[in-house]
Amino acid sequence: MPSATGYRVGLIADTHGLLRPEAMEALRGSDLVIHAGDIGDPAILKRLSQIAPVTAVRGNNDKGGWASHLPHTDLIRVGAALIYVIHDLAELDLEPAATGCSVVVSGHSHRPTQEWRDGVLFVNPGSAGPRRFSLPVALGYLLVSAERVDAGLIELQA
Repeated sequence: MPSATGYRVGLIADTHGLLRPEAMEALRGSDLVIHAGDIGDPAILKRLSQIAPVTAVRGNNDKGGWASHLPHTDLIRVGAALIYVIHDLAELDLEPAATGCSVVVSGHSHRPTQEWRDGVLFVNPGSAGPRRFSLPVALGYLLVSAERVDAGLIELQA
């Protein structure tokens, strides 16, 4: 259920089997949680669904029967925003602006980033799972109103 100002969408990726308590806390208050792949354990999706409904795509490390039902990509509408979700941005199989997408959410690189390209917001929330190299442990969010979409990244103290 959206607030009076719109929807809050929690963004998480690359948990690789580790769902930190700090990540759960940062996602509280979300109207929807999007997991952009490399989940690592189906129990993570179940735990996230205690916060809000979950949409997830399969990452390159999501293998086995539990992951076989997950799509490689998803296109979801949240209020006025059309959001395309894919694990690896290098496998992008559509032109987001031409298809009316407001946002593209991806994972894979473990690097938290947000940038506008041709009027489309590209967000990678980074990796919320095991720390990799010197990259931060992070996740993100979208704020979707009738007029706009904004994003934010949150570095977890892990």
